[in-house]
Amino acid sequence: MKIIECVPNLSEGRNESALEKIKASLEGVQNCWLLNFEPDPDYNRVVITFAGNETGILEGALAISKVAEQEIDMRFHKGEHPRIGAIDVVPFIPIKNTSIEECIKISAQYGKNIAAELNVPVFLYESSAKKPKRINLSNIRKGEYEGLQEKLKDENWTPDFGEPEFNPKLGAIVTGARFFLIAYNVNIQSTDIKYAKEISEIIRESGITKKDINGNPLKVNGQLIRETGRLKNVKGMGIKLGKYDITQVSMNLTNYNITPLHIAFEEVKKEAERIGVKVSGSEIVGLIPLEALLQAGKYYAHNQNIDEISLIDLAIESLGLNDLRPFNKNEKIIDYLIKDFT
Repeated sequence: MKIIECVPNLSEGRNESALEKIKASLEGVQNCWLLNFEPDPDYNRVVITFAGNETGILEGALAISKVAEQEIDMRFHKGEHPRIGAIDVVPFIPIKNTSIEECIKISAQYGKNIAAELNVPVFLYESSAKKPKRINLSNIRKGEYEGLQEKLKDENWTPDFGEPEFNPKLGAIVTGARFFLIAYNVNIQSTDIKYAKEISEIIRESGITKKDINGNPLKVNGQLIRETGRLKNVKGMGIKLGKYDITQVSMNLTNYNITPLHIAFEEVKKEAERIGVKVSGSEIVGLIPLEALLQAGKYYAHNQNIDEISLIDLAIESLGLNDLRPFNKNEKIIDYLIKDFT
């Protein structure tokens, strides 16, 4: 059967009652399976991972969105993570016996349906984007929820679905088809966010805006001049994690075959050492492909010939994935979770 993954990121990570209702929204949806549910109170955000066939995944995404509409009000939302709406981003990812083209069609159908049902503007991104400026999620999120009302007045930001009218309760939704993204955070043993910010600016592909000797951004023909960062297909920012008294270099690895997990980790460690702070470990938010952990295991094995489980355990240990909470490979590796229904 076809297996498609959907990973809604919703702007709620603290209200237990709301989270339970959102989690229960997939019950009864045929050909749709909840794989992972990870709320974070500091980010005030929940990352949900579920999988299904082409009909189940669409129905599941619509079901979650309708419950989220009832439970989340952006007028009262505060959190560390950038966001543009209550149902912030809803990506569709091809996993097995399907294609990015099919996921593009599903994302468009989801966008059309949810815009009509919830009266909310919807933007298409990544492979579904119809305009170059909308490929990158950060471009759509620029200004975040607080700047959305003004943004919708600009004809360049007319939504792909729905009216260009501000919905104060929901904000906007971003949806699209993309490659498997790994949400990966490296833990910095400092409460001062300046270190995590500095490291993220050095390693992320978009880099940092160049400035003159007075600290003013440099421009050419009205466009900011940027110094490209070190790692391709990596997005990053510095985040505070209050409950652990640490900060994080929070990254999205948009193609782990171009920049693997272990390379991102080692580059953060290198920069942390340079500026005099320590890395205690890292965490995966949501799920990860088996291949990505095996890549890391082989890197740290230094050409030793060891079995799959040993490679995974070595990757978990070397990346410090147990630093904040236990990393259960049977619950975090998507290949293991979907094997029973493929």
